Amino acid sequence: MLMQEERELVVEYGKKMSAARLSTGTSGNISIYNAEQGLVAISPSGMDYFSTTPEDVVILDLDGKVVDGKRKPSSEWALHTTFYKHKPHARAVVHTHSVYCTTLAVLGEPIRAVHYVIGDAGAAEVPCAPYQLFGTEALAEAAMEVCGKSDGVLLGNHGLVCCGKDIKGAYGLACNLEYVAELQYRAMSIGKPNVLTEEQMAEVMVKFQSYGQPDNKKSGY
Repeated sequence: MLMQEERELVVEYGKKMSAARLSTGTSGNISIYNAEQGLVAISPSGMDYFSTTPEDVVILDLDGKVVDGKRKPSSEWALHTTFYKHKPHARAVVHTHSVYCTTLAVLGEPIRAVHYVIGDAGAAEVPCAPYQLFGTEALAEAAMEVCGKSDGVLLGNHGLVCCGKDIKGAYGLACNLEYVAELQYRAMSIGKPNVLTEEQMAEVMVKFQSYGQPDNKKSGY
């Protein structure tokens, strides 16, 4: 089976995403990019993650052409391939409808540096793209236009999309950004959040470079 390892990981992390309630029902999607083959393994459209098998995962090229698989690919395939085209380090993309990230997206609010762990995104702020219809190239273009150096971006009235150097990193970033978004929401509910300055976040970024074990520096802070 073409890209068997990647397909198995898409299934595994789809179940994790659903179990963690980062997405409910059949919402959200996951992909993994094999740069050597120039191919993407992406979750199928509209299927429950706990009933999805590796055979259900679809293999695409970066233009969205189905190379292998019997299922229809996620409607957000263009969102995923756009990240791979514009973020050279990206090898996995996770798109969620997590509650607090989506709440900020409904408000048109970015995720701000209310906690230093936002630095996992590679930026001090995760911006919010204007609303576009789901499953369109316009949505993918809007996300890429505003994300800048950040590995994550909110989609107006929709959810979150983020990328990483592997699926573990992309999924971990989705979890961290939901945590920061919840803190921001709760702080906004009772007062004005104290947002870390650019100088403070610059120190965080430097500190992150030497944090953790040499083979896994971005695994929990």
